[in-house]
Amino acid sequence: MATPEDISSDSSFGSRVRSAVIWRSGTQILGQIVSWGSTLVILRILDPSDYGLFAMTQVVLAFLTFMNGYFFASSLIQADTIDKQQIRQAFGILLLINVGLALLQQVIAPFAANYYGQPMVEQLLRWQSLIYLSTPFLVIPQVVLSRDLEFKRPALVNLFSTLIGAGIGLAAALSDWGVWTLVIAPVAGFWSRAIALTILTKMYIWPSFDFRGAGHMVKFGSTLLVAHGFWIVQSQADIFIAGRVLSAHELGLYAEALFLAQVFAARFVPPLNEVAFPAYSKLQHDPSAFSYSFLKAARLVMLIACPLYIGMALTAKPLVATLLGEKWLEMTPFIVIFAIAMPMMTLQVLFSPAINAIGKPRITAEISAVGAVVMPLAFLIGVRFGADGLAWGWVAAYPPLLAFTVIRTCKHIGVGGALLWRATWPGLSTAAAMGLIVWGLDRILPPMPAPAQLAILTITGGLAYIALLFLAARDTWDELIRLVIKRKPPLTEPILSE
Repeated sequence: MATPEDISSDSSFGSRVRSAVIWRSGTQILGQIVSWGSTLVILRILDPSDYGLFAMTQVVLAFLTFMNGYFFASSLIQADTIDKQQIRQAFGILLLINVGLALLQQVIAPFAANYYGQPMVEQLLRWQSLIYLSTPFLVIPQVVLSRDLEFKRPALVNLFSTLIGAGIGLAAALSDWGVWTLVIAPVAGFWSRAIALTILTKMYIWPSFDFRGAGHMVKFGSTLLVAHGFWIVQSQADIFIAGRVLSAHELGLYAEALFLAQVFAARFVPPLNEVAFPAYSKLQHDPSAFSYSFLKAARLVMLIACPLYIGMALTAKPLVATLLGEKWLEMTPFIVIFAIAMPMMTLQVLFSPAINAIGKPRITAEISAVGAVVMPLAFLIGVRFGADGLAWGWVAAYPPLLAFTVIRTCKHIGVGGALLWRATWPGLSTAAAMGLIVWGLDRILPPMPAPAQLAILTITGGLAYIALLFLAARDTWDELIRLVIKRKPPLTEPILSE
């Protein structure tokens, strides 16, 4: 197994990766603070039924968005070299696909409204089709910059578009636009991002509809397209199945609880994966460095995910009461259930950029295909027991899906179950110990306002976790400190091995 010194021999590459992570994750955190601030205000204004209607439209949007052509363009990141003609071809593919998707959604809209028995869904979907038309103008600049690990400018643009979307969303909610608030804000965010990226990168190019020589792009993108299609099935099956069974109110509670529980796995991990894909691609010919980097990423991500989700489960009631208000307290049981499944989901989604970077998108498709069977089956069984049963479907489905992912990928990325367990154990064990402390404290606290209870439990949990990590997982603590302050590791640092 490679040593840290071997892996960091190219100091320029290491610095670029670190800079990319800082810019992408740093602005993501800042953007999420802004976004969540506006979201919490909007949640207090709108009703659960508004979010139920919106969730119904997201199933259609998700199923069509996965075909928006991004995966064809992403082949430019994985390729060793590219030229201007390939960029123009990618732009042409994206234009054709997304105009077609916008028209297709116009056709689907009335059928979706009829399926759910909600006429409003048709109008919402018609306006949401504007998102597709922005896609070519934001994907091409983003892909070209990502190839060179240039994330500073895209990160600033993402922050700008987040501010635009948040501001327009707040204005719409305060103007009593109801569910339309949830449509106009993302449309504004996507278009402001597309325009800003195009101007900032001066990506003024004409599309090419001559696709001769684009075979690799089509093959690579098509395989990832199939993989993501299966992913959409597994991630949207719950809403699709429950949309005809649960009321809009119940569906809104379920959907927003899932949104809250997925804040880390779905909001912060994907941006890290955006950096990981081009970084892994450059390491694909160095298996030792590749596996070491993957284990390090898994270890550091789980150091955050485990305490976050254990803490979320233990503080669900005061968390909901403080952030969303009394009318959302019915979602508390859902958050507790989702928090059990989310660490497994967080770990499982880390594999995709690694396996794609070594040119094995077919394995990603196989994993997604298994998920597209396991997850809907769990939801079909769970929904028979109502919204709670639907939520438990996540807990039942993710252990076998994660196990299959590890088994299918281990020989390709050099990471088996034993190594993965050793890498993630520090975060899991210290978070579990922290959870016992927080649970015990919560049992003896006297009745108090929800914000005070949340503050006490959160501060105690945070301090306990830091102390436990320092005392019981010193090597991991030292690695985390080095990452933050950019110190070189000692020559005697232990290395993971089979």
